[in-house]
Amino acid sequence: MTRILLFLLTNAAVLVLVSVVFRIFGIESLLAENGVDLNLQALLVLSAAIGFGGSLISLALSKMMAKRAMGVQLVDQNSGGDARWLFETVRRQAEQAGIGMPEVGIFRSDQPNAFATGMRRDSALVAVSTGLLHHMQREEVEAVLGHEVAHVANGDMVTMGLLQGVVNTFVIFLSRVVGHVVDRVVFKTERGYGPAYFLTTIIAQVFLSLLATMVVMWFSRYREFRADEGGARLAGRNSMIRALRALQRAHEPRDMPGQLAAFGILGGRGQGLKALFMSHPPLEQRIAALESDPVGSEI
Repeated sequence: MTRILLFLLTNAAVLVLVSVVFRIFGIESLLAENGVDLNLQALLVLSAAIGFGGSLISLALSKMMAKRAMGVQLVDQNSGGDARWLFETVRRQAEQAGIGMPEVGIFRSDQPNAFATGMRRDSALVAVSTGLLHHMQREEVEAVLGHEVAHVANGDMVTMGLLQGVVNTFVIFLSRVVGHVVDRVVFKTERGYGPAYFLTTIIAQVFLSLLATMVVMWFSRYREFRADEGGARLAGRNSMIRALRALQRAHEPRDMPGQLAAFGILGGRGQGLKALFMSHPPLEQRIAALESDPVGSEI
């Protein structure tokens, strides 16, 4: 509940901040002097409603969509074999992390992978692939589960939703401001919207979306290091390192669909400019971080 309140407060703070900045720098007056009849407050509210609304809906539906997209089969204490061990391990780690018991599931994939998602820390979903269970030792699987439980305990799903909502708001708002300026000032459109508005808005939105994606992916990479630390605290640093090394030996990773890619333990690989759009840092960097920085006792 606290994080949902933070979500709403962040929304309001973005509106206030942008409005204040535009007033301080006299941007409203400048636009008016150049014939740009644009209600910035109304546009800002609309942008925030679209940007944060889409992010909130995506977060609220994340568990249901993940189950359908990945074909997750839930397990419980009545399951047998690996499924029962999986459930009990997550339950123990959830208690250690101080969160409610997540739903636990398995999805079919030869690729070793796992993910966590959900709108609330006390009502999340942790799922692993059949490939993870078949190709990794139990202490390594336990470390992977600790990594995902740490994502939940750190509130990463909500934090990512907040950040995505903020950048969505700015992308929608700024692209339309640019479109209005070009249409009114450069092409001298006096009424309605000319072709320049729509073309410029689309180009600006694509460019700004690329910049926004780099910001979101930077944070995604940062929180992977934190989740590795959390997994090390829950399952042991050496087990976490061995788990990451086992993932290094895995086949070429295939990203999971949509936002699940950011919440899996294993991401794709990229170099140069592509690396700026990766949701996960390279495994060798994650291993080096664990080896060089001893883990404390709390998440």
